[in-house]
Amino acid sequence: MRVDSHLADGLTEDDVDRWVPTAAVLHSNGDGLELAVKDGRLVGVRGRAGDRVNHGRVDPKDLYGWQANASPDRLTTPLVRRDGRLVEASWDEAMKLVTDRSRALLDEHGPSSIGFYTSGQLFCEEYYTLAAIAHGAIGTNHLDGNTRLCTATAAAALKETFGCDGQPGSYTDVDHADVIALYGHNVAETQSVLWTRMLDRLAGPNPPSLVCVDPRDTPVARAATVHLAPLPGTNVALMNALLHEIIARDWVDHDYVDRCTVGFDQLAALVADYPPERAAEICRVPAARIREAAALLGGAQRLLSTVLQGFYQSHQATAAAVQVNNVNLVRGMLGRPGCGVLQMNGQPTAENTRECGADGDLTGFRNWANDAHVAELANLWNLEVKQIPHYAPPTHAMQIFRYAENGSLRLLWVSATNPAVSLPDLARIRSILSQDRLFLVVQDAFLTETAALADVVLPAAMWGEKTGVFTNADRTVHLSEKAVDPPGQARPDLEVFLDYARRMDFRDRDGQPFPPWHDAESAFEAWKRASAGRPCDYTGLSYGKLRERAIQWPCDAEHPDGTERLYADGKFFAEAGYCEDYGRDLVTGAPADESEYRAFNPDGKAMLKAAEYLPPHEKPSAEHPFALITGRTIYQFHTRTKTGRVPELRDAAPEVWVEMSEQDAKAHDLSEGDLAEITTPRGAVHARVRIGGIRDGVLFLPFHYGYWDTGDPSGRDGHRAANELTVTDWDPVSKQPLFKTAAAAISRAKGDR
Repeated sequence: MRVDSHLADGLTEDDVDRWVPTAAVLHSNGDGLELAVKDGRLVGVRGRAGDRVNHGRVDPKDLYGWQANASPDRLTTPLVRRDGRLVEASWDEAMKLVTDRSRALLDEHGPSSIGFYTSGQLFCEEYYTLAAIAHGAIGTNHLDGNTRLCTATAAAALKETFGCDGQPGSYTDVDHADVIALYGHNVAETQSVLWTRMLDRLAGPNPPSLVCVDPRDTPVARAATVHLAPLPGTNVALMNALLHEIIARDWVDHDYVDRCTVGFDQLAALVADYPPERAAEICRVPAARIREAAALLGGAQRLLSTVLQGFYQSHQATAAAVQVNNVNLVRGMLGRPGCGVLQMNGQPTAENTRECGADGDLTGFRNWANDAHVAELANLWNLEVKQIPHYAPPTHAMQIFRYAENGSLRLLWVSATNPAVSLPDLARIRSILSQDRLFLVVQDAFLTETAALADVVLPAAMWGEKTGVFTNADRTVHLSEKAVDPPGQARPDLEVFLDYARRMDFRDRDGQPFPPWHDAESAFEAWKRASAGRPCDYTGLSYGKLRERAIQWPCDAEHPDGTERLYADGKFFAEAGYCEDYGRDLVTGAPADESEYRAFNPDGKAMLKAAEYLPPHEKPSAEHPFALITGRTIYQFHTRTKTGRVPELRDAAPEVWVEMSEQDAKAHDLSEGDLAEITTPRGAVHARVRIGGIRDGVLFLPFHYGYWDTGDPSGRDGHRAANELTVTDWDPVSKQPLFKTAAAAISRAKGDR
């Protein structure tokens, strides 16, 4: 078995003092790793041969990314703003500023004046603690994560179909499927180890057929049996046409549909109006190719479907992702080896934010609209029910920033993320974060573009410098153990949150300190109690058990070894008294109430929900004739906060580029390597041209590149970050921002040649 490894120059495995178990934090695959430690320093990494996720293989970001921990520009002491400048301070001074402002705001304006914006890269114990502090101790509704930008639609689509979050499938389905369909999922760059698993199948006996939906000519597209390259923003029309063919040709498992689902007649009636010819006109994809893809989906004996940002960050995001669920349901392809749906994550611990309630969900996949669920959580936390805000769902990220913009939110605490580069319409975001009336706290390992705007900066420990668990995109839970000490005065995020709670003197209704836990393992035990009886049940797990192997939840007394696939018995987490959400209209986002939900789904079955196609809000025009999409590259992660500080990864992808088709390049007198200016109504970006197989009329920019390494971390005069161009708009159901629908123009940059 192949085990990938990389050690610092001149070292061999014999030189390593110890190997410490962990998992990958630079993508969502959840690869099991071991960190090499020598003389108290990280010196390398290797894959864990026995891990169920990666079998010893390691993504290139993980092979080299551990070096970021030792970057010379790590934050090692708190910073506070004095006379317009960030200067070093003690922890006591920094935390006093935060707690004094918190108390004043709570006294003068109440809990809604305080908000938290967190990450998809912390640990489960940290998210649970943050959720308890924000929703419980403070009572604010304003808590979300940057998972809103990458996988909010995954959660929403699963709730709409199954009544609850939680991936139905397992990575092992790759080993059994005879058709694998990837919708907007460039797995070769976002989860390279999972891609090698697919390549193993393609190179072996009985290779599966691949269906790829992506406007770009990616490695996945080149390996696909059928590649569909729709215009951005037309995914719902394409999915409706695929469902039209499956139903019209009766590739339907009627027994499964009758026994396990509701809504089939409504779905069939709607997609009857979407023959391939209609979708071909909308999507600019040949009708014959749509039929070819539908025949593969309809003829599959074991169908695995995966979805990612090409659907999640595009127009009608949730509606499109739900149609993928519909394909598997009408085909009866769920709960068996090779038959599953994976609504993928974009970050390594995105699943934990959702489980723990740190990104717009109620802790433990409970239902905000179910009073019994709120009361259950209040009893668990020993707080009054009225202390937990449940007059509306938690505030989504874009609305949190809107409240900061209009002045009703006065303190924003950002942990382990960089909205000054990752959010859309960056000029607006910089303006919001720079307001004098907003007290900005940033908790991070580096002085990011966001931290440069903060009033207080708290130095945080990184992965490898703290202990906790995290859960990947197929529900596999890994334990990551502390390998080395953090530098200087940097502290684990859990320690910072608990320190804040103690300084604020938060108490439960018996007058005891809240939250009552004190370290990572006690926080995990508390989380287990919160998860008990819920779909994401962790009660059968422990640190000791996870030291032996990674395990998929739910793991409880009934499933002591975990659960590989959900819904294998045809039963779902969808009963009205148990489900996580009552659902929304897929087109308008209007929420349903309990009575409407019960009327539609009285027996708690999986739900087939249909959606009409609507055109994108911002369409190409004469002035801006291109559709602009943003995305990732294999060598960088998020805003390059870590990967941009690693020589091998930095040098592999040092600068932003723009990808365009050969025909479009000729029409605009652009050649490979030319410096181009890409503009939208919001701004301009300069990037070198790459001519590729992307479909005509579409431009692609990687979103990773900000300004921390340009000498101007503010970015006010920059033309580098793709999100200078993206639009303030979001999906009506998931509230996920739309990064793939902007209308753009391109021309040669002034001064080039």
